[in-house]
Amino acid sequence: MTSVLTGLDRLLAEPGRLAGRRFGLLAHGASIDGAARPIHLALAAAGHPAAKLFGPEHGFYGIEQDMVASAGGRDPWTGAPLESLYGDSESTLRPDPSAFAGLDLLIVDVQDIGARYYTYAATGIWAAEAARKAGCEVWVLDRPNPLGGVVVEGNVLAPGFESFVGAFHLPVRHGLTLGELFKLRALREGGEPNVEVWTMHGWRRDMTWEETDLPWIPPSPNMPTPGTTIVYPGGCLIEATELSEGRGTTRPFHLTGAPGLDPLAFARALEARDLPGVRFVPTWFRPQFQKHRGEICGGVELVVQNPQAFRSYRTGIEMLDVVARLGALQWRAAPYEFVADIPAIDLLTGGTDCRKALESGAGLSEWIATFAAEEEAFRVERREVLLYPEGESNG
Repeated sequence: MTSVLTGLDRLLAEPGRLAGRRFGLLAHGASIDGAARPIHLALAAAGHPAAKLFGPEHGFYGIEQDMVASAGGRDPWTGAPLESLYGDSESTLRPDPSAFAGLDLLIVDVQDIGARYYTYAATGIWAAEAARKAGCEVWVLDRPNPLGGVVVEGNVLAPGFESFVGAFHLPVRHGLTLGELFKLRALREGGEPNVEVWTMHGWRRDMTWEETDLPWIPPSPNMPTPGTTIVYPGGCLIEATELSEGRGTTRPFHLTGAPGLDPLAFARALEARDLPGVRFVPTWFRPQFQKHRGEICGGVELVVQNPQAFRSYRTGIEMLDVVARLGALQWRAAPYEFVADIPAIDLLTGGTDCRKALESGAGLSEWIATFAAEEEAFRVERREVLLYPEGESNG
């Protein structure tokens, strides 16, 4: 028995709520119950199979790598039709209300990881909006934020930089669950959320993933462990460069490097910045796919020694600055999540400040100093949507 009951676990305890409902299900491989059963199989076993399945980025089964279109089809176990909400163009990201024709309910159950650029919250909220236009009721089955619900870190996305990796005006690390993100969306639009959130029982905002006793299934192919979620908010920034962020290795986002980069110089420069909670190990690695496939890369491995003190986003920014000062910083040239006219680094950092500071050599201290005010303003705003009170246990 786990110490936390997810929204799915609570729904399975009340299966009668689904009697007579023709429902669609937006979920993925990490949408499992406390006994590690995939959601669509668990609901079918309870006598209530989904009429239609929807898959986010990486697909309903978590097969595809980032920015690879997912296919639809039919689920081989239940026979339910499956529609992908991540295809080969930006237009596929927001489903048409016709996708929900014949349904009276959409259930959203996706494992988010608490970083602004992780795309499942955008898919869930956009799908819910389309489903409501089609006349569907919407239920959101809540899950823990693996980064916890206490720490808020980073600047808020600036207007004009909205994208699939920055769909909402949030700090990079927002400390909200998916259900709370739905509530925040409704608050900002001036109304009550017209979705039902099945809250968790037993989850505290200060919980680590290990303390939940819940099984971990990677919500995306390069999120193999709960520890990967901790380094992701900073490690994802490397995607905006021609450096490898460790994709194609067994340690994605823990590794950063490129051919020709001196690991020792890189590590020493980072250690000199005395960043809290983390050490940098000089290393070599060879990605088996994606950037620098088959090449030996010199770089560093992040070793998080104190997750409570560690600030991943700040660390990622400092890594970019060090790489720039080593003369090895080159921005990503290819489009990023269907956007070609705005640099990927601007999409991820939510504005031009980071890129311009790095390109000018002016340093990042002035920009980083602005984070505190934005973080505090967001903490105040989010108090209205918290489903799990600060400093208390729910359940």
